[in-house]
Amino acid sequence: MSSIIITGASSGIGRATAELFLAKGWTVGLLARRGDALAEVAGRNPQAITLIADVTDPKAVQQAFDRFVQQAGRLDVLFNNAGIFAPGGTIDEIALDDWYQTVNVNLNGMFLAARAAFAAMRNQTLQGGRIINNGSIAAHVPRPNSVHYTATKHAITGLTRSLSLDGRDLGIACGQIDIGNARTPMVQGLNDAAVAAGHEPDPSMAVEDAAKSVLHMAELPLEANVQFMTVMATTMPYIGRG
Repeated sequence: MSSIIITGASSGIGRATAELFLAKGWTVGLLARRGDALAEVAGRNPQAITLIADVTDPKAVQQAFDRFVQQAGRLDVLFNNAGIFAPGGTIDEIALDDWYQTVNVNLNGMFLAARAAFAAMRNQTLQGGRIINNGSIAAHVPRPNSVHYTATKHAITGLTRSLSLDGRDLGIACGQIDIGNARTPMVQGLNDAAVAAGHEPDPSMAVEDAAKSVLHMAELPLEANVQFMTVMATTMPYIGRG
């Protein structure tokens, strides 16, 4: 039986991915801050392990990973997914608190989760595992007025490359999935803002298709790795938008 921890599992891409992996029989660690939302995802599934933690809290993250490994026996995959999109603007309009919060969740939080996963995979019997970082289309080209979000997502690409290199001799693979406009509350909020400003909303795709892409990456044997995958709504303005 394979096991995975999914951060940001209470909503959006994280929730859709957790529901898919549970349906496929995986043992799934559901990590997020909102216990009530995690309980909805877990339902009565005995393979779901609820891990209430803030990804920006080093102690809470480590305790969550330790508890999961104790209950599941090992950690095969981390889907490093938790992230936020704070209010946008040009760089001089973005509140410093929004900058700090975005960096704390999108970069520091992903670092802490990857750090805990890397240690668990390094030290477990049958050493190794896989870390899948959720980048974004913004890891390649920015949306307008998103310097805080874009900067953190470019940083995730560096994290992915470094983990791939450092994990190579330890049987730890790392890849990145860059998802464009899956229908989640975050994307709906961006499209609502676009409509309010008199623009057409961006095309979007079913969030379940993003989850299926994560499953494909996770199910590969460790001798194979999807280093970078881009999955997006076919007609969204990505190619050439930057």
